[in-house]
Amino acid sequence: MLTFIYYIMHNLPFCRRALTPLALASLSLFSCQVFAQSDKPDAVIVTAGRVAQPASEVLIDHEVITASDIAASGRSSLPELLQRKRGFEISSNGGPTNYSSVFMRGTSNAQSLVLVDGVRIGSSTNGGPTWASIPLSQIERIEIVYGPLSSLYGADAMGGVVQIFTKTGTTFMEPSIEIGFGSRNVRHYDLGFTGSTGGAHAVKFAVNASHEEDRGFSATKPGSFSYNGDKDGYQRDSVSGQISGQVFKGHEVGATFMKSRQNTQFDTAPNFDDRDAVGLETWSLYSKNQFMANWQSLLRVANSEDRSISDASYGKSQFDTKQTTYTWQNDIKFGTNLLQLLAEQREERVTSSIKELRKSRITRSFGANYQMKYAEHLGTISLRRDSVRQGQSITTGNIAYGYRFTKQLRFSSSFGTSFRQASFNDLYYPYFGIPTNRAENGKNFELGLTYDDGKNSVKAALFRNKIDNLLVYAPVCPNPAPEYIYGCAYNLNQAKITGLSLGASSQLNAQFLLRGSLDLANPIDTATRKLLPRRAKVHGTLALEYSQSAYRAGVETVFDGRRYDDVANKKALAGYGVINLYGSYDLSKNWSVQARWNNITNKEYELAKDYATAKSNLYVALRFSPN
Repeated sequence: MLTFIYYIMHNLPFCRRALTPLALASLSLFSCQVFAQSDKPDAVIVTAGRVAQPASEVLIDHEVITASDIAASGRSSLPELLQRKRGFEISSNGGPTNYSSVFMRGTSNAQSLVLVDGVRIGSSTNGGPTWASIPLSQIERIEIVYGPLSSLYGADAMGGVVQIFTKTGTTFMEPSIEIGFGSRNVRHYDLGFTGSTGGAHAVKFAVNASHEEDRGFSATKPGSFSYNGDKDGYQRDSVSGQISGQVFKGHEVGATFMKSRQNTQFDTAPNFDDRDAVGLETWSLYSKNQFMANWQSLLRVANSEDRSISDASYGKSQFDTKQTTYTWQNDIKFGTNLLQLLAEQREERVTSSIKELRKSRITRSFGANYQMKYAEHLGTISLRRDSVRQGQSITTGNIAYGYRFTKQLRFSSSFGTSFRQASFNDLYYPYFGIPTNRAENGKNFELGLTYDDGKNSVKAALFRNKIDNLLVYAPVCPNPAPEYIYGCAYNLNQAKITGLSLGASSQLNAQFLLRGSLDLANPIDTATRKLLPRRAKVHGTLALEYSQSAYRAGVETVFDGRRYDDVANKKALAGYGVINLYGSYDLSKNWSVQARWNNITNKEYELAKDYATAKSNLYVALRFSPN
């Protein structure tokens, strides 16, 4: 396997050019150690096939963020948490929760799909989710699946899917508490309660509430035309809950919900206190029915709302998206194989202060997915048809094959297609959108190796993702109307993203755990041969953890290579490396103290040109958890 990685690293030209001294140091660790992933072979992954699967049988590259990972993050934002994982880069317009973009395997913020307990979230106007509005305090677990999954989930799943699972009920009546304080007058208060009535018709439930506030720092830097030296902080209140119960054996009904409201300050002018009120709501009602020993049905109606009201120097604006999805999924087993049949309808509706954006769109979908297991062979094939009443009808597919050489070593390969519908801004925004803009289309090919002996393992994924009809800003609008004097959104270019993703860790002994990741990529606009904005050729992480009885401590670094803030690659963003410390101490079985010191060297760096990032900061929390 190491020979395979060595060959790839030295025969892909972009890999040779991308290697920096820090990346080479990380790579030497990969060549000397075999690492272990955070998800063990017996872990269960739901997102990769819309059904629970052992991680060892999932052919698509994936990662899991556990509750302990979230606790160790020190209640940073979701984009910052993802940045510490393989395959993710971020950009941020300054401030703790100002607008952030997440780039998954080099794709854009709008080319990845986010689910909360199976409910699709995001904005139909600008495309993609409002990441910073998703509260970490409500999250129990995050599943990340890399690569195209449009054949399972439809539009937007081009770079991958991130599914967030909120906290669930347990078999006992148990509370959980967290009180945290930090630099910049940070305050977090979390309270949760989970339980179960027990018995044959047990009802499980969970409710969690949180309040967060942060005085923040100036979103912009001196020298920026919009620089304002005031503090740009935020305040957020959130609540989530679940309830489920068995009506009778094999038949379960349930409901989930999450609500978050956040008030954020940002900068657009020197003498104005810009503010944004962001709301996120999700709910779902479902029924799981085991009609036969080999046939399980899922009926679900789900709703999500993404709201944004801004009061800025350039005026007031409102952009609200409501998505309602109806799903009927049938899982039919044939021995060790599984056939999945899916019917789905999604309704998007936008309410806005800009009347041209007050539109709706309906997508009806039908899909089939077949998972095969035979001796040492694993395989999946899926096909889906999405018909858009106000747009195109698109068929996507995916085929994957895996072979187990040994119990520890597995090879996999896959090919999949994907798409993203043009956003309402791309279609209808005055003097910018063009109603005839077409959907983006992707084709991804991938090879992977996975090794896991229970203690040590490594994952390597080599991929190429080609995206046609790329929607970009065209300074000179093709076939311009007189009013399009500032350009427009247009299907102008093609993107090609090739890369090698390595992720790993090793239990060195009973006390020390070494983990890291390294992503080498070439995300380019093929028309101009320029790098896609704010995406680097090298990104990685490296961490060493120590645990002994009630103690746990760790040091980690996140590094990113040189990037550009613009499509012309004129405005460079320097590479950077940030070092963080974290630790915890168990005061008793249920009580613990956790601490995190971010950016210990007070490194100054930019994720977007002329926007500030957090300086050295500390967070300490007292937690009570029944687990």
